[in-house]
Amino acid sequence: MDNELKKRILTSIVLFILATLSIVINEVIFTFSIFIVSAICFHEWIDINIPYFLKKKKKKMSIIQLVGLLYIFIFFSSSLGIYKSISPVFFIFIIFVCSSSDIGGFVFGKLIGGKKLTKISPNKTISGSIGSFIFSTIPLFIFFEQNYFNFNLNLSLKNILFCFFISISNQLGDLIISYFKRLNKVKNTGNILPGHGGLLDRIDGIIFAIPSVYILMYFQIF
Repeated sequence: MDNELKKRILTSIVLFILATLSIVINEVIFTFSIFIVSAICFHEWIDINIPYFLKKKKKKMSIIQLVGLLYIFIFFSSSLGIYKSISPVFFIFIIFVCSSSDIGGFVFGKLIGGKKLTKISPNKTISGSIGSFIFSTIPLFIFFEQNYFNFNLNLSLKNILFCFFISISNQLGDLIISYFKRLNKVKNTGNILPGHGGLLDRIDGIIFAIPSVYILMYFQIF
């Protein structure tokens, strides 16, 4: 195992512990934590778009800033909505599904490889995407039959499809941020996290998955 991979694993473990603690301690800590995360992600979003938009498309830079601010606000509001209206544990479950999806993509992509998924992110493969879907169901086995929320997380087709929905939202978020990094010819959104780069590099999928899940819950689709 190389040093870079060790850093990624250690950083992921520390982040998961900190995220879990901020969620379960109390609402004030959670709200403050989400605000800090949102602020950092917005700052990194602006930074990665400077090379292309500020230097080449100055008139569009304000639009990029507005889009970033709007979506970060949606993420922040959705996070609070899920925390208050459903359950703090449910928020952990969503993060767990996203993390499992990322791990599945990495494992299948490395072990199987094969055809590239898209030109947007050359490292993404079709096998990796399939692995993301498969691994996204792992949390169902962890939370099996635990009625922490308003429904049981059993191994039903409905819950499996729900995990797939979270996984595809997570993957789309990853691809969108990858597109803007590629457009601006930057490798990472920052350097705050050892082995990962920026915070946005690590949670790009989560900030898309959270609002997507909240919309499902709000309109009672799931």
